[in-house]
Amino acid sequence: MLPLWAFASSAIWLAVGAFLMQVMVQGAWGVIPVHLNELSPDDARGTFPGFVYQLGNLIASVNATLQASIAVHYGGNYALALATVAGTVAVAIVILTAVGIEAKGVVFGSSRVRGRANP
Repeated sequence: MLPLWAFASSAIWLAVGAFLMQVMVQGAWGVIPVHLNELSPDDARGTFPGFVYQLGNLIASVNATLQASIAVHYGGNYALALATVAGTVAVAIVILTAVGIEAKGVVFGSSRVRGRANP
């Protein structure tokens, strides 16, 4: 999607790329609140997902200046800056997904996971 989204030469292809990027983003991130709740200890379940989202906003707050700096460095090439940042984030997500834990079988309201105690 990155080449179509960032380097399209017409408004139609740019719109197609933007639409496909949004389909992928919403599909990937739609399950995150549930996953965060599964990872949360009972006592923090009400605040942990919100804290993580706001921490993500804090980290992402550098995006505008980062992308502008990359674009200026490469002669005003904002397409390259957008693709570089989005591609880097995509690779980071793949790595984190591969090495992250899965909180399968969590029983809410209990400090136990089915069949074993939580560490």
